[in-house]
Amino acid sequence: MVTLLLTSVLIIGFLAVALYFWAKPTSSSNQAALPPRMQPRGLFSEPDTTDPATPDSDQDEAENQRTQLVEKAEGGDKSALDQAQVLGDQDFYDQVLNLLVKNAETDAALLSLVSHVARHELPVNQNLAGTLLDSWKRSPDRNSTAKALHVAALADDAALYQTAVEAALQYWRSGALADISPAELLALFDGEFWVLSSRTRSSGAGFILKRTLANARRELGNTAGIKI
Repeated sequence: MVTLLLTSVLIIGFLAVALYFWAKPTSSSNQAALPPRMQPRGLFSEPDTTDPATPDSDQDEAENQRTQLVEKAEGGDKSALDQAQVLGDQDFYDQVLNLLVKNAETDAALLSLVSHVARHELPVNQNLAGTLLDSWKRSPDRNSTAKALHVAALADDAALYQTAVEAALQYWRSGALADISPAELLALFDGEFWVLSSRTRSSGAGFILKRTLANARRELGNTAGIKI
């Protein structure tokens, strides 16, 4: 009886030890799987300085850049026009160009602006072309007539180019363009016409322009003895 009792106690003790060692690693594993504790943030905690830049900051930077370009244009700095073109905003580009035209108070300054635009192959708007036509009309000659017709064509406006053609014809009739032969003037008209875009040439205003050019060809051709 004593032997049976001792045997039972030993078996129970062995089982207790075995259960202890079996349960211990399981408990440790579960504890390791828990996520790390987050640091508490109080009402007056320091802000997180790693936040990415907001879209508002990018917009502010773009607005600052545009403001600087406007200031440069108001000061007559033609490089503002090149930078405005890079932005790809035609309305803003026209705004900068118009400021430069406004600040070109002499014919020489205007011709310098036109030269810059042509040299860098920048767009010509109606304001620049119209202002140059006004300058040309004050003293038309062979060289200025060629420039005026070219810039008017670069503006890609059929009505504006028609105005330039009609003015040149009028000056030629009055003898103000005596240094240009009828054949040369006709070649200028036709050559610059093809500078206009196909869309402009095929528009309603383009159709009226073609009629004006056809009449000019007949008049200049008859004078020069060219069969049209």
